[in-house]
Amino acid sequence: MKIKIYIWVFLGFTWSFVACGTSKSLHHKPQLEGYNSAIPIVEKQSNGAYKSGDNFLVKNKQNLWELYVEGDALERGLVTGALTDSLLKKQERTFFSKLADIVPSKIKQRFLRGFLKWYNRKLYLNVAEEYKTEIYGISEYTSHDYDYIAPRYLRSLYLHGAHDIGHALQDLALVGCSSFAAWGEKSEDGNLILGRNFDFYAGDDFAKDKIVAFVNPKEGNPFMMVTWAGMIGAVSGMNKQGLTVTINAGKSKIPFVAKTPISLVTREILQYATTIDEAIVIARKRKVFVSESIMVGSAKDRKAIIIEVSPNKFGVYEVPNSNNQLICSNHFQSNELKNDMRNQYQITNSHSKYRYDRMVQLFDKNPKISPKTAASILRNKEGLNDEAIGYGNEKALNQLIAHHGIIFKPELLLVWVSSNPYQLGEFVCYDLNKIFKKRNLSDVVVSVEEENLNIPKDNFLDSQAYINYELFRIEDRKMDVFLENKTVLPSDFAKNYQSLNPDYWFVYYKVGVSLFQHRKYQLAKEQFEIALTKEITTIPNKIEIEKYLKKIKRKLQ
Repeated sequence: MKIKIYIWVFLGFTWSFVACGTSKSLHHKPQLEGYNSAIPIVEKQSNGAYKSGDNFLVKNKQNLWELYVEGDALERGLVTGALTDSLLKKQERTFFSKLADIVPSKIKQRFLRGFLKWYNRKLYLNVAEEYKTEIYGISEYTSHDYDYIAPRYLRSLYLHGAHDIGHALQDLALVGCSSFAAWGEKSEDGNLILGRNFDFYAGDDFAKDKIVAFVNPKEGNPFMMVTWAGMIGAVSGMNKQGLTVTINAGKSKIPFVAKTPISLVTREILQYATTIDEAIVIARKRKVFVSESIMVGSAKDRKAIIIEVSPNKFGVYEVPNSNNQLICSNHFQSNELKNDMRNQYQITNSHSKYRYDRMVQLFDKNPKISPKTAASILRNKEGLNDEAIGYGNEKALNQLIAHHGIIFKPELLLVWVSSNPYQLGEFVCYDLNKIFKKRNLSDVVVSVEEENLNIPKDNFLDSQAYINYELFRIEDRKMDVFLENKTVLPSDFAKNYQSLNPDYWFVYYKVGVSLFQHRKYQLAKEQFEIALTKEITTIPNKIEIEKYLKKIKRKLQ
């Protein structure tokens, strides 16, 4: 509730400036001259296979969409839009319906639209011309249903900053990601290996149509990335030179104008860098509006580093090669940013340091990191010392919300991408050597996975605990409705709800809040006291429970 109030106060403060400085951005057009503007012709081979020249989209048996596109910026955009047309429209519906759930008031929605136009007034000045052109090509296939929000091209451009804007305005770890790298003696074969969880959650439907995109641009490096329809930015990817990028959110102050979305910075690194030094040069020249850690792995350098960026500071964190491992969660480690006040607050009050320590612990238990070991670390659901902390706890490396998990072997140009649900499904392997090798696509389009190298699904999927967790998520949504409407809980609801995820502190906290709402103070006290015996996600969460107990003590006196 405090977060929502904070956001609306901020929006109210800026409302008077909405009309100022937005005209140029609203009338901006990307560069289209000099590009191939031919409209792609798509051949539908089946419900899961589409082809346009040498470009294709195919759905594999693990339900991952595999997209291959090539050409100049406009060609790539147009063919991506043409091939992913139905996915693009579905993704828009999913995103904007989620937004409507968050902001149901029509008045507030109009208010928000005006604010976004003002907030993004300088976005077009901070995005490379090539990427604006590519985004324009894709936007030609988006729906007109949301033109009331913004014209198709501007709407598509705005969506590339959605992660950054949500991060900036709410100042939340919406992307509570965990990543790591190992090389030398710490790696099974001595080669560099990296793993990461992209713990971004925007509703269940958002992650259903993941796209593993293979992009062969007219200029720069061919590369792969895990993405979704309409998104050309990179959150996880590797290029044909064996350079990898992943992003982890850090603690940010609220900026007053959008600049370069972080995913477009990492996209530029993938496309145009071949070494760590080249990646640093690209990251340094771009102005960002949120704080972020970019883990960069390099086959040529045979190691990984972390580039740490914020609106006002820039740092690089690396370890001696003798250390052979690098770990990253959601706080900064470089000399330039580690002592920042917000970063210190993040370390003390969030779950970032806990997940960092858990990765260190699992690395100590696994002296040689292989792809299968990396997958087991990414899938780990327990807390420190293997403690049961409840499924879905943000202190776990596997929070059971991940959009995807990914593993890279840069020197071999191999990558493994998780399939649904979360990162529990089969990790599908791809070989960039083969995918970007010139080939004839005149016949039937098929998956480009390396099936013999896939990592099997997690056994947890076959357990009663997993079934209970999915049932818990259903009941948890009901619980939230009861709390919002201050409805008395149905008979036996609390008992069943808590039995589905008994180690999770949140189930006792929520029942306690409900009982408090209905003045059942002694029963609420019992629930809050049980919650305090569990592994609570953050210090502010614990303080909130303690405040309730103090209120109850006064009520019972």
